[in-house]
Amino acid sequence: MIVQVKIQERCFIKDPDTSELGQNIIANSISLIDEIGFEAFTFKKLAKRIESTEASVYRYFENKHNLLIYLVSWYWNWLDYRLTFAMQNIESAERRLEIFVEHITHPVKVDPTFSHIDEVALHRIVISESSKAYLTKEVDSDNEEGYFISFQSLVHELSKVILEVNSDYKFPSALISTIIESAHFQRFFSTHLCSLTESDSDLSLELFLKHLLFSTIKEK
Repeated sequence: MIVQVKIQERCFIKDPDTSELGQNIIANSISLIDEIGFEAFTFKKLAKRIESTEASVYRYFENKHNLLIYLVSWYWNWLDYRLTFAMQNIESAERRLEIFVEHITHPVKVDPTFSHIDEVALHRIVISESSKAYLTKEVDSDNEEGYFISFQSLVHELSKVILEVNSDYKFPSALISTIIESAHFQRFFSTHLCSLTESDSDLSLELFLKHLLFSTIKEK
């Protein structure tokens, strides 16, 4: 079965998934950003790594901000695909929410379905860099372009599962987005700012987020 991860077309000029060069750009963007960080990343450095020209990179992406949006969107769509597969035929809404928390707290493994994507490295980028995709002055215009629809769609679908557990709960989208971002922040803190968290392992992070999620939903 061929699985494709579809990304909002407006964030790229040419779909990188349609050519060997495009896939090479994505693969090496992930490895280079993971290695040096988004601030230090440039198309000039990327072109050098892939032994091509900056112009070839600009044929696919207008700027590195749009490239980051592409990478982060790819991750959200991939997570959505994995959750859909894991949750199918699971009748219990509570169990589906547990699966969601387990997926965002357990170690990411490379998915052989997508040979040019290192999902482990991409996950590290999402943890440390994803907020830079929307914490910008252009966030409103980017949102109008539909750049964040992948994340919004994932949150929307999971918020509906919360309402299956408690139809009276008033903040399902806020809770889901908080849980997802907390998973990232807590992982980052546990590595770099340890005094800000007690979640020093995957299991403790899972237990913390499950407690936060279910105690909040069921609170009278």
